[in-house]
Amino acid sequence: MFLKLVKLELFKIFSKWRTYIGFIAIGVLVPIIHLAMLAEGETLIEVSTRVLRSSFDFNGELINGYMVTRIIMQFLFINIPLLITLVGGDMLAGEATSGTYRLVLIRPISRLQLVIAKFTAGSIYVALLVIWLFILALGLGVLIFGTGDMIVVRYSINIIPEADVLWRYGISIGYSFLSMWVVYTISFFFSSFVENSIGPIITTMAILIVLNILNMVDIGAFSTIQELFFTTHMNAWIILFDEKIDYAAFFRSALILIGHVLVLSISTFIYFNKKDINS
Repeated sequence: MFLKLVKLELFKIFSKWRTYIGFIAIGVLVPIIHLAMLAEGETLIEVSTRVLRSSFDFNGELINGYMVTRIIMQFLFINIPLLITLVGGDMLAGEATSGTYRLVLIRPISRLQLVIAKFTAGSIYVALLVIWLFILALGLGVLIFGTGDMIVVRYSINIIPEADVLWRYGISIGYSFLSMWVVYTISFFFSSFVENSIGPIITTMAILIVLNILNMVDIGAFSTIQELFFTTHMNAWIILFDEKIDYAAFFRSALILIGHVLVLSISTFIYFNKKDINS
C-alpha cells in the first residue's frame, strides 16, 4: 500500500508543469556555463594562478571536465533551492488548494501514511534533480573538455590526481542531495500549515536569504549561532576537494543537516496527524 501511495504521489508531482522547471532550467544553464568556460575558461585559470606562474611553469590543458563540473555545481547550488521549493511548497498545500484532502483520506490509509508518502515522493524528486545536474555537468564537461588531473582553486591551489576524482564526486553528490533535502523539508514543513503553496515557497526562500546574510556577519560571539544554521553547512561538500580532507568538519556538517531534516520532518508528521482538515 505504501509503495502505491508513493507512486501515486510521484505521478501527481510529475503531472504538474512546475515540476519540470528545475530540469529545464538546469538543462539550459549547464550548457551555457560550459560554453562560457570554453570561451573564457583559460582567462579564469590564468587569473587564479597568476601568483604561482611567477615561480612555476604550467604546461598542458589546465581546464577539464572535472574542474568545470565543480564550478557548475558550486554556482548552481545557490539557485537550485528555489526550484526545489516550487515542488516542496505545493506537496501538502496543493491538496488544500484543490480541496482534495478529505477525498484522499476517505481511502483506507492513515494520515501518517499519506504525509510520509508525500515526503518520500518529494525526496525522490530532489534526488533526481541533483543527479540530473551532475550527469549533465560531468557528461558535457568530459565531452567538451576531456579528463585529467583536477585543479582546485580555493584557499590554495590543489591538484587532485584523476584517479581520486570520481569517488570524491560520488560522495559530494550524496552530500549535495542532503543539502537540498533540508531545503525541501523546510518548504514541506511550511506547506502543512497553509492552503496556498505561495506562502511556503516565499517563506523558505526568505529563510535562506536571511540566514545567508547572517552568515556574512563576522563577529566572534556570533560564530556559535552561525554554526547551527543549515546554510553554513550546505556547501561543505567542497571540503572533499581539499588536498587534506577534514573528515571531522565534513561529518559534523552532515550530522547538522541530518538533524534539521529529522526535526522538521517529524514535526510535520506530528502536526499533520493532528491537523483539523476542513477541505
